[in-house]
Amino acid sequence: MARDYVDEDISRAFTLHSDYYTNPELFEKIKTSFSNHWHFAVHSSEFDDVNIIPLERMGDIINDELILTKDENYNCISNVCTHRAMLLVGEKCQKSRIQCPYHGRTFDLKGQLKNMPKFENVKDFPSDKDNLDKFELKNWKNLLFVNNSQQNFDEFINFLENRIGWMDVEKFKYDSNKDRMHHVKANWALYVDNYLEGFHIPFVHGDLNNVIENDSYKTELFSNGVLQIGYSKPGEVCFDLPKESSDYGSNIAAYYFWIYPNMMFNFYPWGLSVNIVVPLDSGNSKIIYRGYVKNQDLISKGAGGDLDKVEEEDQYIVESVQRGVRSQSYERGRYSLEKETGVHHFHRLLLKNLNRLNLL
Repeated sequence: MARDYVDEDISRAFTLHSDYYTNPELFEKIKTSFSNHWHFAVHSSEFDDVNIIPLERMGDIINDELILTKDENYNCISNVCTHRAMLLVGEKCQKSRIQCPYHGRTFDLKGQLKNMPKFENVKDFPSDKDNLDKFELKNWKNLLFVNNSQQNFDEFINFLENRIGWMDVEKFKYDSNKDRMHHVKANWALYVDNYLEGFHIPFVHGDLNNVIENDSYKTELFSNGVLQIGYSKPGEVCFDLPKESSDYGSNIAAYYFWIYPNMMFNFYPWGLSVNIVVPLDSGNSKIIYRGYVKNQDLISKGAGGDLDKVEEEDQYIVESVQRGVRSQSYERGRYSLEKETGVHHFHRLLLKNLNRLNLL
């Protein structure tokens, strides 16, 4: 069986080859492909007290250091000084201009060079190359996304818009108390695999299993991702769905959206928890959590009530699986037709994107 093939028929398919979780050269090819997709940046409420936000994780995700700025508009520009490549901004701040801490080169909030000390006699200076590179930025319900490719944003966000466009995400507020960063000793794709199936919930997440109906857990596939829906048990917290929702009348505890390649948008009655999976190397990842709150009174209740415990349980699993996939006795497995359609879809998307970019 070819290493770089997953059958479209899940009943016949074998999972990704273990090389996809362990091979350093294959990891670098996969990571290269990340720059061809939209990536979540921030919710606009993070700008309530600042006007400059560095996106440190982008250096690991798309190999570009980025910052977001806000003047009359939102801007996404390079965080790398065009003089000697010094990083310009290290933390969120409120400033009218950006000055390099190395030699004082100064830019406006759109990335235009404004001043450079001791460059009076330099010929053909300044030029356009002395301005900071700009990156495309799109806004959906005050969730900002960045991109340095030609991927169509409307196609990217279409499924979320159609499914939860009724939700007032634009009114959510950033809550720094929900910020988390975890170092996981596992390949990024293993973390995604684990996220994309509710199969493990009764065996791994006892408390979560007590508040959702595992038998009715639902998985839906869309062109660039997967939606999982957890239904609440009687008496547990659930969404108050409007009539325009396609799920009107259902007791939904959580919407779990994964968008290729590494973003999870977890909507609960209290608001939104975003998980960003940052690939570090073939056996290590960083998981970043951000929280945006609609209803403080519901934060400790329901499926989204104890996310730290769920994360801890998931990390134990994926780190153990990482050790397993390194074993010579394992190469690949099979899929559950009932419970692992999301994992199968992810594996097919991964191979499709690598082939499209001629990386395999």
